[in-house]
Amino acid sequence: MTPLAFIQNLNTPEILMIGAVVLLFFGAKRMPDLFRSAGKSIREFKKATSGIEQDIRSAMDVDIDAESKPVKSKPLEPTSEA
Repeated sequence: MTPLAFIQNLNTPEILMIGAVVLLFFGAKRMPDLFRSAGKSIREFKKATSGIEQDIRSAMDVDIDAESKPVKSKPLEPTSEA
């Protein structure tokens, strides 16, 4: 898994500064709930993206021979509109 572009250049001082700003904004009591909800959001996002990725991969794996066979269709029946 490749890291995000902006995370590659973060060092310890930058991470500590971000933590201090989060601590000032939200307080020590709300930080665990904040990070827990962020973790749940990231988990749901990854689950959704993996589901979409599986759908795309399964759509690409469709048998090409099955698509090239002609399908017999019934002629359309006239409808009566009242």
